[in-house]
Amino acid sequence: MNIALFPGSFDPFTVGHADIVRRALPLFDRLIIAVGINPSKHGEQTAVQRVESIASLYRKEPRIEVRAYSSLTVDFASECGARYIVRGVRSPIDFEYEHNMAEVNRRLSGVETVILCADPALAHISSSLVRELEAFGRDVSEYLPSASDI
Repeated sequence: MNIALFPGSFDPFTVGHADIVRRALPLFDRLIIAVGINPSKHGEQTAVQRVESIASLYRKEPRIEVRAYSSLTVDFASECGARYIVRGVRSPIDFEYEHNMAEVNRRLSGVETVILCADPALAHISSSLVRELEAFGRDVSEYLPSASDI
């Protein structure tokens, strides 16, 4: 069984993330959306809230599981039986970072990274942008997926 891990902080989970999930799902038997817990980052939502929110979006898709983790991503991938890590990139800067991380992850554990380029119409969307707009009272609904979008 080909299992892939799609890790991120997902604070919040955006339409860009949902697009990567939609495009990655046909490539694998199972996709685990892995909500990373980083003690040095204080997000808007707790990890439990993020897991529950994302899981509710995909409740009708049995091939998707949503879990939180606080270990190295490659260690969590191994724990889950995932042989692949899925990453989305929005820019050449993202690609450079992800390429380097992919090499380290492969050397550490043998896990392969599948990099999907962001849909150009969504490449400007980031969780930090959504958080900032929200902090200033702006409507961010167009950047957040709903169950009807999935």
